[in-house]
This record gives sequence, structure tokens and C-alpha cells, in this order.
Amino acid sequence: MHVAHLTSVHFRYDTRIFHKMCTSLVDAGHEVTLVVADGFGGEACRGVTIVDVGESYGRCDRIINAAARVFEAALHLNCEIFHLHDPELLPVGLRLKRLGKRVIFDSHEDVPKQILGKPYLNHVALRVLSLAVAYYERYACARLDAVVAATPFIREKFSRVNPISVDINNFPIVGELTSRAKSSEARKNVCYVGGLGAIRGVKEMVRAMEHVRADVRLELGGRFTESDLSEEVRSYAGWKRVNELGYLDREEIGEMFARSIAGLVVLHPVKNYVDALPVKMFEYMSCGVPVISSDFPVWRDIVEGNQCGICIDPLRPAEIAQAIDRVVSDPQWARQLGENGQRAILKKYNWRTEFDKLVKLYKCVIAL
Repeated sequence: MHVAHLTSVHFRYDTRIFHKMCTSLVDAGHEVTLVVADGFGGEACRGVTIVDVGESYGRCDRIINAAARVFEAALHLNCEIFHLHDPELLPVGLRLKRLGKRVIFDSHEDVPKQILGKPYLNHVALRVLSLAVAYYERYACARLDAVVAATPFIREKFSRVNPISVDINNFPIVGELTSRAKSSEARKNVCYVGGLGAIRGVKEMVRAMEHVRADVRLELGGRFTESDLSEEVRSYAGWKRVNELGYLDREEIGEMFARSIAGLVVLHPVKNYVDALPVKMFEYMSCGVPVISSDFPVWRDIVEGNQCGICIDPLRPAEIAQAIDRVVSDPQWARQLGENGQRAILKKYNWRTEFDKLVKLYKCVIAL
């Protein structure tokens, strides 16, 4: 097959799009073109042909002009499948369908729910915008060939409008981050990797370090999403026990996990998170790192169901600190939690099973 992945939002080396979908397709013998809009130019990387349509300047330019540039680039590709990764590209998908192309939309997040958590609009405006986006999603996706969803919850939503809806979960590639793993005796820190935002729990993580009794530090891998937030958390007493690492590539993430005795995923209970499946949770598990997670029902089923960590109230720093101390104080138990997590990854939560579902979907769409 020749498959084109299209995005006007994501960086070319996005984990889901590039490192999982695109490179896995190449490794399986398929031809892959990735169209991006990040301004870093065209290239060939790991067998993937990357076409860059130029960087966007602001949200409006991204939504209006970048989508048009992506469409123009897609017209020059002789592909059997066009796989879209952004809601902004749904109009592009409809235009490609009118030209007789086979088009799939990939919903990484529940966008209407995500909109309701935006802080820069009032409640009424958020509600109206959320409803409008939900309506257009249903309209467009009913006319595309298939929908891919990042979680079963999102898949259930789209299956009501498109019968060919499949969840392709962001489970880790077995062994990708564990090549540098060390013995548990070398694990001296707790860690978090991802965007550093208020609703992602960075305040509570740093404040928790004020209460932790064990001799550990918190390693933060990622960038602050709000400039004033960066200034605020640096003023907390717990910041003295933080190693700020900034953006990390995949190898550096693996190195951080190798020296961590626990991994934090303490997102706030907002609409877009409670039914999500956070990538970092499964990456911690794949590296044998015990998980300390928000006590959401879906997450609790995974963490406690597989006995690979502790669930806590993400809004209570003292409770996060207690969980850290519990793991650190019992290395043998921590090792068992880590092994349980790795076993669950090998058995169920791995990219191989998801990739097989993706290829099966492509073949189904081509056969339509």
C-alpha cells in the first residue's frame, strides 16, 4: 500500500503518527508519505517521505491556510489511503472524498470535550463552540471511509455516525524505551514526562515534593504550556527538589525512566481526561516503572487491575507524596509493581496488536 498521513498541527516526529504508524508501515513493506506543516523542510527519514508545506503563523493561519496547503500537497500524491490527524483537516478530507479518494480521520482526542476545558472563553461561548464542532465532526465523519480513535471511548462516539470506526490505542512499542534500563537499585527519582500545564498536575507534583520524606527528586521532562505557570511553580518550596529537563527525545525519555522508581500521571479530573488513555502511563509500565496515577475509574481498572501502581486524588499533593514514600520505602514491592506493569504490556497493551488492527482497517477501506 501507499499511505499518506496528513497533519497541519503535529510535529513531524510525533510519537503516534511518525514513530508508531508511519515507521511501522514502512517496516511492514508499505510506502508512506507524511505531509506536515512545521517549517523544517522536506526529507526522507526511516523510510518515510516527509513533505513540508511550511510553518503556520498563529491559530487562524493554521486552520485556514495550512489546511489549504496540505490539500494542495495531497493532490500531488498517488496514494491509496489518506489518513488525516487533525480536526482542522476534516474539510480537506471531504474535498479528497469528492475527488474519489479513500480517506480516514484519526481522532486523537475528544475535541468537543476538550473545548469545554479551555480557559479563554466564557461558559456559554465554550458550550456553543463545542456543540458546533461536535455537529461538524458528525457531518464530516459520516461521509469519510472510516474513523480511527485513540481510545475505545472516542471510538464508541464515532461508531454512531460511521460503522467503520476502530480504536487504535497509543500503546507503547515493546522494548523501545527499555534498551538502557538499569537495575532497580539505580532508580533514585520519580518522574513525569509530557506538557507541563496546570490541568496536567504540575502544581500538585511540585507541591508534593514539599511533603515527601524519602531522599528522592522529581524529574520533569517537557515544556511549560503557560509562561506565568512556570514562574509560579518555581516559587514553590518543592521546586528545590526538582530537576527540570526540558524537551526530551525518545532515547532521553528511556534514560529518565531507567533512573526512576515511580512515574507520575496526575492529570486533573476534567472532561477530556477522565476517559483518556494517557500514553505516559503505558510507557512507565513498559519500562517497569510503578505508576502513581489519578484515581479515575478507567485508569484505576488498569493500574490496580494489573497491580502496577497506586491511584490517588490528583488534587491533593500530600496524597501524591504519601504514594511516593510508599513506593520508595519498599523497593521489593516497587520491583514487583514494575514487573506486573511490564507483563501487562507484553500481554495486552502493546503497539503490535494495535498496528495489526490498523493494517486490517486499511485493507478493509481499500476493498470498499
